[in-house]
Amino acid sequence: MPKLLFKWTLLSILVGVLAGIASYTFLVSVNAAIDFRRAHQWIVIFLPIIGVLVAWFYSRFGMDVDGGNNLILDEIHEPQKHIPRRMAPMIFVSAVLSHLFGASVGREGAAVQMSAGISDQFSKYFGTYFNNRKIILMVGMSAGFASIFGTPIAGTIFGMEILFLGSVTYEALFPCLIAAIVGYFTALGLGISYAHYGPIEIPPLTLVRILSAAAAGICFGLVARFFIWLLHFVKDFLAKKCPNPIYRPFFGGVIVVLCFYVFATDRYQSLGEEIINASFIKHVLPWDFVGKIFMTTISVGSGFRGGEVMSLFYIGATLGNALSFILPLSIPMLAALGFVSVFAGASNTPIACLFLALKLFGSEMGVYAGIAIVMSYIFSGEQSLYHSQRKHLLKKL
Repeated sequence: MPKLLFKWTLLSILVGVLAGIASYTFLVSVNAAIDFRRAHQWIVIFLPIIGVLVAWFYSRFGMDVDGGNNLILDEIHEPQKHIPRRMAPMIFVSAVLSHLFGASVGREGAAVQMSAGISDQFSKYFGTYFNNRKIILMVGMSAGFASIFGTPIAGTIFGMEILFLGSVTYEALFPCLIAAIVGYFTALGLGISYAHYGPIEIPPLTLVRILSAAAAGICFGLVARFFIWLLHFVKDFLAKKCPNPIYRPFFGGVIVVLCFYVFATDRYQSLGEEIINASFIKHVLPWDFVGKIFMTTISVGSGFRGGEVMSLFYIGATLGNALSFILPLSIPMLAALGFVSVFAGASNTPIACLFLALKLFGSEMGVYAGIAIVMSYIFSGEQSLYHSQRKHLLKKL
């Protein structure tokens, strides 16, 4: 046992360090791309062309890594072949380009893919030594999530919970925890700046507030369900109307560019962190969550890369902000509940999202967050952002 712990500790530290470096470099690059686009907004017009070029590049050199996070989950469930080394640089460049030219995408997908791709190289060369490629990939996913969002415990659970609907793979707990902590502190030590949304004043528990949190959770779950449905609809529609995947980003890019010029706003492009921050402080536009749903499903559904998690945080926070007009809870509190609950419903990772809430908003938020997250998880249905997520236990009331 001591020898086994030593081996996994060493591997987890190595993966965590590399994941932290990758996440830091990626986040700095994304922020630089966003700043450049804001200073030169005319470059948005080139988004359709960039989308086609990236799609062509993937069709030419990256067909075996095109599955993204679903490829990683498939390799965990049914190992076929090692993830090629080029997955990490390809998703890095394509995601940064998506942000540079104004697609509505996130960053979690890229971070998890980079870290899992890096970790799988260890299984490729030392697989007989560790003899468990499944856990090595999970270690990479945990390290990537933790280092990009600054949430080591939530990252640990995410890497174990994302595999199955209704089940957590605890056999990977120790190495996932080590990798997540090391990845977080590596990125932090390099100078990464994580978002802070507090302090949020949490009122005492009352029946009215508990019921309000539950009602909000139902709304969050239904919106998560709609997001997943619309994303799959866009993908299926474009696949039917445009069989060649190289040209699908062109149509999605044209729609994004038209929306940018017609509505004269970039509030639904890229990460939208300034809108997320504002939603914790004051009323934002009540339809912001609708705009973000539309722009993200068009961007991701047509083939732009980066992920959907930050968009789900945006959707949840702005939806919670809008619900403050009708529910007797404060703006910051509802924004916080939406921030974690929509993602919980869309990804089927309620435990990870509860730890995410505790990390971001404090332990006093625990009961309210737990209620909203569970209701969102139940009412979001059994579909998932990740079609390779296996159904272990179906959701039942």
